[in-house]
Amino acid sequence: MAPNTSSVPSEVLYEKDDINATPTDTLLQSYTEKQNQGTVVWFRVFRLAYIHISGLYGLYLVFTSALLATINFAFLLHLAGTLGVMSGAHRLWSHQSFKANIPLRVILMLFFSLSCQSSAFSWARNHRIHHKYSETNADPHNAKRGFFFSHCGWVMVHVHPEFKEKAKQIGISDLLADPLVMFQHRYYLWLLPIVVVIPLLLPMYWWGESLSNSWHVVIMLRLTATFNCTFLINSVAHIWGNRPYDKFINPSQNLGVAIAALGEGWHNYHHVFPWDYKAAELGNYSTNITTMFIDFFAWIGWAYDLKTTSPQLIEARVKRTGDGSHDVWGWNDKDLSQEDKLKATIINEKKFG
Repeated sequence: MAPNTSSVPSEVLYEKDDINATPTDTLLQSYTEKQNQGTVVWFRVFRLAYIHISGLYGLYLVFTSALLATINFAFLLHLAGTLGVMSGAHRLWSHQSFKANIPLRVILMLFFSLSCQSSAFSWARNHRIHHKYSETNADPHNAKRGFFFSHCGWVMVHVHPEFKEKAKQIGISDLLADPLVMFQHRYYLWLLPIVVVIPLLLPMYWWGESLSNSWHVVIMLRLTATFNCTFLINSVAHIWGNRPYDKFINPSQNLGVAIAALGEGWHNYHHVFPWDYKAAELGNYSTNITTMFIDFFAWIGWAYDLKTTSPQLIEARVKRTGDGSHDVWGWNDKDLSQEDKLKATIINEKKFG
């Protein structure tokens, strides 16, 4: 049953009918009604282009004039921001795959705010829509519209008209009831300068870095890296890779994305078992740094009620809908001819379908 949202302001639910809007957009641009949905928003195009061009210049400065301390600081902030997205906005607030005490929730919210990816409320709500309506017009970064659109093009346009209608069916009562989530959502515009200005000034006053180097490396290059590590999940991990758990959906297993996104590349598994706090079957720390991060806080008691998936359930799903590439329960398709694969598929579907 859809939640009762009649008492919730529409801008909280839909941000002026646009899934890509941020509180900054509401100050810099007025939106028209449905006739503009799906059209290019040039302010967003120029904003994203500036971030990337400045980020590329920041990469040049890394090899020419930026101090080593500045480079290390930018990298640590990138890790913190990415962990805030993956463990906080994604695994905690979007999927409720584990619980966290107040100190850990504050840390995750601070880390997520460093990523500058709008509010945790908007991020989690939009991600739930993505899961429920994946690869449809209601999906904000529908991979069936191509690599560019699913990677970053969706950020540059108004949302498809189907989003608002489908958004009414998404449960958000837990987000609305979370004081920390709603505080960050309401005061995002006040928090944004803080998480930008402080990292900008620290290298200048602590170890004498220049303003230009600090801006282009610590802020722009870092945001470019963090944005694209998140974008890769929406694009590459929805297009390329094997599908050992469900061959009938787009999300796939992609090692490169798993490394870049700290463990979020095992996407076929995640879409089949979205409640699993590991977002992967085995939780190998070498390709799932986010799981290691959560496990550490579980070890000290700050994270608890970690949800997992039983091996029996995984095995049953692999045998029923997998593409045969699973290391344990697949048929090792890379060593089979196309004819043998077809025979194995027919036998498997007759046995488990």
